[in-house]
Amino acid sequence: MSDSLRPSSRAAVFAMLLVLLAGCNRGDTPPAAAAPAPGQTAAAAVLAAPPALKDVIETTPGYIVGISYPSQAAAYPPLAQALHAYAEAARAELMQAVAGLKGAKPRAPYDLSLQFSMVVATPRVVAVAADGSTYTGGAHGAPLVERFVWLPQLQQMLAAEQLIPAADGWTPVSAYVREQLMTGLSASLDEEALEGDARAGQMSLRSRMIDDGTAPSAANFARFEPVMNADGSIRALRFVFPPYQVAPYVEGTVTVDVPARVLLPLVAAEYRPLFRQG
Repeated sequence: MSDSLRPSSRAAVFAMLLVLLAGCNRGDTPPAAAAPAPGQTAAAAVLAAPPALKDVIETTPGYIVGISYPSQAAAYPPLAQALHAYAEAARAELMQAVAGLKGAKPRAPYDLSLQFSMVVATPRVVAVAADGSTYTGGAHGAPLVERFVWLPQLQQMLAAEQLIPAADGWTPVSAYVREQLMTGLSASLDEEALEGDARAGQMSLRSRMIDDGTAPSAANFARFEPVMNADGSIRALRFVFPPYQVAPYVEGTVTVDVPARVLLPLVAAEYRPLFRQG
């Protein structure tokens, strides 16, 4: 599992966000400017009054919760809703595990640590990184890794399947990323001075992880953040792979930058103006 939000929970979070953002994706008035009206839907009401992004620090004998938000994100209500929904889903899973203790004190306190940080903030592109972990027993915590890209002028959250809508469009991205990861793997094994069967075994195991984790589908490249030119255009996308997706846990989160020259022929026409080759 690449992060501690189970697939069903992660899917539920993003399904809810799609509902919340449906009005935005049609190009309607930005939610911050829209006043609630009688009979408006629950989703519209949430967008009209986005959650306050307040940092959370909660300590009990059984569990610890720490969540921090960037203050700038509050300027973008749908983005704020997305961050809050992700944090609440992670917290709900922690509390479900706490409830499973039935009042017993865990050997070590259960823990949720989640930090949202602003990666990009321009008039056309805003990106927030979510990084953290949750511990509910076992040898170590489970990583929490997510990325959110909001396009203020389009009033739209940008997802991988929108960015590159053709299924075969992910094949060149996959090939580029695999080449970079395999080059890095070879260099790493050189540094470890592995030889013979030990090197062959590690190469086989870790190359299989790379192949599986970078199979050409939008799902494998769902986490990305823009790398910007000085003029505010995107010169590359940094694809983010949580622990276990393309490397063992000890390697942590792995990233690969894919330049605009590779992406531009594949990107949907409406998003190409956001890019410029550096």
